[in-house]
Amino acid sequence: MAGSLGAYIALMRPKNLVLAGATVPLGAYFALMEATEPFPVVAVALHTLAVVLFTGAGNAMNDIKDAEIDKTAHPMRPIPSGQLSIQQASRFTSLLWTLSVAGHIGGLLAVEPAVSTYLPTVLIYILAVVLMVTYDHGPATKNRGLSGNIVISLLVGAVILYGASAVGGFAQPVIWWIFGVVFLTNLAREMVKDCMDMEADEGSRQTLPMTYGKEKVRMAAYVVIMGALVCLYVPFWKGPFQFGQIALQIPAILTLITLNGPMVQGKDALVAGRIRMAMLLGLVSFIAASVL
Repeated sequence: MAGSLGAYIALMRPKNLVLAGATVPLGAYFALMEATEPFPVVAVALHTLAVVLFTGAGNAMNDIKDAEIDKTAHPMRPIPSGQLSIQQASRFTSLLWTLSVAGHIGGLLAVEPAVSTYLPTVLIYILAVVLMVTYDHGPATKNRGLSGNIVISLLVGAVILYGASAVGGFAQPVIWWIFGVVFLTNLAREMVKDCMDMEADEGSRQTLPMTYGKEKVRMAAYVVIMGALVCLYVPFWKGPFQFGQIALQIPAILTLITLNGPMVQGKDALVAGRIRMAMLLGLVSFIAASVL
């Protein structure tokens, strides 16, 4: 497999891998906050590996599909820059998929067999595969504006559900509120990214800003962010966290509510980066609240 190691890593989009890799153990951790049994390190590590490789494979598939678009939109990515050929990227993607499935199966075998653990974990993985494949290929939801944004956001949010289900905590309410935070913040980010890429997407996709204009989509994205803040608030209002611990979320809250100005100014790249940062800050603050 020719091509530099750096090019293959870049094809996987390392920043996305960090978030995906961190979210699986977080889902497991939040699901077992009040449990007394030992944390299943091996199972969670294997499921984390499965998700990281899955995410890398999905990102690589996306770059292969968007090779022509990226010549304009993202010319420094591995394929349009000539660091990797489409054939090399395709072989690498197949390897990632194979290793991801192996990690998933290994994670299932590393815990005591139980329908309540196996069934939701397997179903989430299968659903994620379906969503990922149909995002780039038939019916190619990525080309359909809001539906594509929702699919990507479901994939990102589902990781925390996957981590929780892997340790039998799929039904824990706090997991679903944190899922809501991740899903909605990522949905807002995808909407803003479509504003950023609108000119490059002309002729290949029909995105929200093409239909409604950038200003309206940015306004809608800010409303979605407000929905994420509601989900952020509920675990401190209803539990399991103490209400006063919501102060730990101030960095994430301020990062999100101050996005209105940059959005009005059309600073889409800045906004997308800050939304990602707020998502990470929110997850870290949930961890802090659980240990204090």
